[in-house]
Amino acid sequence: QVQLVESGGGLVQAGGSLRLSCAASGGTFRRYAMGWFRQAPGKEREFVARVSVSGAVTSYADSVKGRFTISRDNAKNTVYLQMNSLKPEDTAVYSCAAGYPGTNNYDYWGQGTQVTVSS
Repeated sequence: QVQLVESGGGLVQAGGSLRLSCAASGGTFRRYAMGWFRQAPGKEREFVARVSVSGAVTSYADSVKGRFTISRDNAKNTVYLQMNSLKPEDTAVYSCAAGYPGTNNYDYWGQGTQVTVSS
C-alpha cells in the first residue's frame, strides 16, 4: 500500500510559478510510474503529466506542454511538478497518483493540493 501526500499548492498571480511535491511512503516508489492530475470546480479530473519509473520518459497534456515539468527523485521517494507561466485556467486541485508501468491505470492517489491562479 502506497501513501501519497502532496504539498506546495497556494495562491499565485498569473504568470507566476509554483512547485508541487508528492511524497510517497509505504511501498517501493521506484516500481511505479507517477502522474499528476487536476480537477477544477464543476469539471472532470484531467491528466496533466506522467513520468516513467526511471524518470527518463515524460508526457504532458497539450494544455501544459512547455510550461510544466514533471520529475522524480527516487532516492527521496518524491515526484515534483514545476509549473511556470501559470494561467487562471490552471486553477484546480492537483493530485498525484502511482501506477504500474505499461498501463494507464493508477492504483494509488493522494488527497490533492489546491492551486489558485489569480488574473
